[in-house]
Amino acid sequence: MADSMEGGCRCGQVRYTCSAEPMFTGHCHCRDCQYASGGAYSTIVGVPTDAVSIAGDMGAFTVDTDSGNQVTRKFCSTCGSPILSELSANPAMMVLKAATFDDPSGLKPAMHIWTDSGQPWAETSPDLPKFAKSPG
Repeated sequence: MADSMEGGCRCGQVRYTCSAEPMFTGHCHCRDCQYASGGAYSTIVGVPTDAVSIAGDMGAFTVDTDSGNQVTRKFCSTCGSPILSELSANPAMMVLKAATFDDPSGLKPAMHIWTDSGQPWAETSPDLPKFAKSPG
């Protein structure tokens, strides 16, 4: 990885820089990620919260999750692009949406999570491990 990863929303109003290596990259099939992505799952990148700087105006929406915790999803207030999620269970980590990276081509998803909520029509990578819920 480069010294930092950069990204933002479709219209350019929100920009971020992450100065740390990803903690994990995966495909989340939880029902909430389906709503947020508009698809079968969301490809997400976990990073340390304190390694991310963000500029721009974001809206937020907080929901209770199947795990019993809360997730706050943040998105561009102008174009609606989903940018990140904050997890009440782990405030030291945030989850960036992979598609918002300026160059997401170097990301390597390593797992499918919350597959119990997955859609039967969704294609998954057969070589990646699958977890019914969150991995340990």
